[in-house]
Amino acid sequence: MVVAAFVAPYLLDATTRFVLAAARLPGVRLAVITTASPDQVPPQLREAVAGHWQVADPLDPQQLVDAVRGLTAQVGQVERLVGVLEQLQVPLAQARGALGIPGMDEDTARNVREKSRMKEVLRHAGVPCARHQLVARTEEATTFLAEVGLPLVAKPPAGAGAQATYRLDTLEDFRSWLDAVRGDPDEVWLLEEFLTGREHTFDSVTLGGETLWSSISDYVPPPLEVLRTPWVQWTVVLPRHIDGPEYDGIKRIGPAALQALGVQDAFSHMEWFARPDGSVAVSEVGARPPGAQIASMIGFSHDIDFHTMWAELVLLDRFTEPERRYATGTAYLRGQGRGRVRAVHGVEEMQRRIGHLVVDSRLPRPGQPASTSYEGEGYVTVRHEDTDVVRQALAEILRGLRVELVEVT
Repeated sequence: MVVAAFVAPYLLDATTRFVLAAARLPGVRLAVITTASPDQVPPQLREAVAGHWQVADPLDPQQLVDAVRGLTAQVGQVERLVGVLEQLQVPLAQARGALGIPGMDEDTARNVREKSRMKEVLRHAGVPCARHQLVARTEEATTFLAEVGLPLVAKPPAGAGAQATYRLDTLEDFRSWLDAVRGDPDEVWLLEEFLTGREHTFDSVTLGGETLWSSISDYVPPPLEVLRTPWVQWTVVLPRHIDGPEYDGIKRIGPAALQALGVQDAFSHMEWFARPDGSVAVSEVGARPPGAQIASMIGFSHDIDFHTMWAELVLLDRFTEPERRYATGTAYLRGQGRGRVRAVHGVEEMQRRIGHLVVDSRLPRPGQPASTSYEGEGYVTVRHEDTDVVRQALAEILRGLRVELVEVT
């Protein structure tokens, strides 16, 4: 029996699915560390876990250490300490180090969390990635601009999910960004060369430092374009077959990047570009499961429960390679404007045309506030053995579904 603690700060639906999968895994006794009080834990989760510890700040490694020690009386000596959120990876590693629990160490966690450090490690190892520089002063930013040219990407050094990320296309964009960030003299930003080409993901399983398996998906359009145009609806596609020559480069570069960063035992999410000249460049790496429905899509493409696969990997060091049986795609539904959802148009027609392909969905609800996330107000996921059928279905969704927003006065 493996005794484990899962840090799940707010027990949101996406995180709760991972916790439940881990708690229900045979051979695992699981406790949850969360900001929620016992009466705020959902009943099905409360019944599944063997222990609970409430913390005020789950990003404080000392609070995690104290929680693990406190849980000993409830579940026994904790042998694994895990979590799925990007922001947790360094505090989790620090707590593991203090407690002597095996798992990703602090150096590796910082390599995959701190974007400037990540790119330094990758470039030193010969892994292609964007030119970059941490900037804290106007002079540093303008010097980098002069060296690299426009467009540039500006982001926080430890961002996640394209949060607070900006594409700077013109000198006016650059000056406006400088004016906005000068307000905090202690603020440090990461400036990067803007990579061009098709953007993809490389989601992979690593055990003992060896990449055993990978899944590739395609972004259309790239996330930065989605951020710049808040109304655009976008898609992610997991093709049925990923053995074509267009993916050969990342199958070499992806494992080399993970090895350089020190990733030993993890499910990792990598974003990368296929450049116009055919070369590959790594954009970001996270040693955690993917977001934006990609985890669920991997499950649909392989007819598996992704959350259980992840739990077996990180808690039991066990992985069974799944067979890719389908192509899967998700269309993200985003309204134009601000306020709240007034209506979703075209649902009945889409149900008639492609309803038989839909395996998951969350349609926007009237009255729902406009999303602050690039994922939008809702999504529809489709699946078929033929990748072209999936792409055509997504195109129909983007043409046929329209989210109407209305400002509330």
